[in-house]
Amino acid sequence: MLRLPDFRYVVPRTVKEAVRIKAEHGPEAMYVAGGTDLYPNMKRRQQTPSVVIQVAHLSKLRGMRASKGRGLRVGAGETLTALDRHPRLRRRYGALAHAAAEVSTPLLRNMGTFGGNLCLDTRCNYYDQTYEWRKAIDFCMKKDGAICWVAPSSPKCWAVNSSDTAPVAVALGVEIELVGPEGERTIPAHALYKNDGIDYLGKQPDELVAGAWLPEPDGWTASYVKLRRRGSFDFPVLGVAAWVKRDGKAADAPVVDARIVLGAVASYPMPVPAAAEALLGRPLTDESIHDAAEAAWRPAKPMDNTDHLLSWRKEMVRVHVGRVLRGLA
Repeated sequence: MLRLPDFRYVVPRTVKEAVRIKAEHGPEAMYVAGGTDLYPNMKRRQQTPSVVIQVAHLSKLRGMRASKGRGLRVGAGETLTALDRHPRLRRRYGALAHAAAEVSTPLLRNMGTFGGNLCLDTRCNYYDQTYEWRKAIDFCMKKDGAICWVAPSSPKCWAVNSSDTAPVAVALGVEIELVGPEGERTIPAHALYKNDGIDYLGKQPDELVAGAWLPEPDGWTASYVKLRRRGSFDFPVLGVAAWVKRDGKAADAPVVDARIVLGAVASYPMPVPAAAEALLGRPLTDESIHDAAEAAWRPAKPMDNTDHLLSWRKEMVRVHVGRVLRGLA
């Protein structure tokens, strides 16, 4: 049985207090909400904070509210189940509701939070193992070792971003609310991520994700598809989020703006501008969708850090980009 290491559990009354505690303890402290990612990592000794700061109950991180002209604010502490079941979010932001519903199992979605999924630790076949297993291979670059076993000659870690909601947030152009020792700020979702398996978040270490603003639907539609070995529970081996805005509602209306974002192929949700550009000025037809899928396939370079063969995962980029765009068409 894997057991949690010793740690001090702190329950602050306000976000300001939570941020102050985190700043005082630095890297020895970590925030937790649902704990569906952190606690298993602690049992495997991948993360070993001596202080765990519970934030899910804080009012600033809860609730969903609409603001005319700005969109819908979703608290980072809202559970994935709440996102899936919220009527307004399902109706106007169905891609995000669907992505939340695709995470793991009902029990974990009842505990796991939106903010936690956005900040999900990167994953790898060589990292997501017990302490004894990792010790047997002399660990890996991401934790306690010096070599990335995915690419032994590489100077960087290739652990992969396996969040379901992150690619959708980037595709939708979501704004992320951060609270830190220096106050509050808002950044675009794409700025929350870096293509580095170890240093994978663009926020400051002491900053807390408080919520996210989903932009008002303004003639755009979006969708998300997920590839995994089983129909539930598993992390994605590929996620594709697509956001498309067309000049009118007719079936042959040309695309005026688009975003295609790939998940689980890099250490960050990877936008593919070339795929979006292949759609501009054209209706969503078999030809334009084929061109976009080809453009997304070329830069996708899955590594040996998760399930399935590399060549098959790369080929599935072409297949699933086509699938998500045909769904929007």
